[in-house]
Amino acid sequence: MPVEIELFGFFAPVLLLVLVASVLLFIVLDLLLAKLGIYRFAWHPGLFRVALFAALFSTAALIVQKT
Repeated sequence: MPVEIELFGFFAPVLLLVLVASVLLFIVLDLLLAKLGIYRFAWHPGLFRVALFAALFSTAALIVQKT
């Protein structure tokens, strides 16, 4: 896995791009889960949201690391 990539003339760590992609995916999933009312079944919705983001980010980072 490359440590840095060139992005618009400056070097950015690959995990920064993974973080941005994870945030965008999290926002879409969060809105979808809120609209479906899934958060009513969670013991602590804030903790559930943090865990969802952590799972998305760590999965994406592991996928990028393997390639």
